[in-house]
Amino acid sequence: MTLSAADARSTVLAVLGSIAPEADLAALDPRANLRRALDLDSVDFQNFLIGLVKATGVDVPDRAAPSLVTLDACVAHLTGHAAG
Repeated sequence: MTLSAADARSTVLAVLGSIAPEADLAALDPRANLRRALDLDSVDFQNFLIGLVKATGVDVPDRAAPSLVTLDACVAHLTGHAAG
């Protein structure tokens, strides 16, 4: 499944919304560390990554997880582009 950047961003925000429903995702800086900005603990972050896989079918290997800490990095991963 190939996602556009807009679809990937929308999906990431939807999954984040299910993990942190009280968060103001519209104000989220796309380069901000998600764990710090949304006060996600390690279980929340793991659930977020699992949610991304379920929503998109795009694999998130364990080695990639530490780099998926920003909205931009998640979008890049889901669209198959290196974050830069």
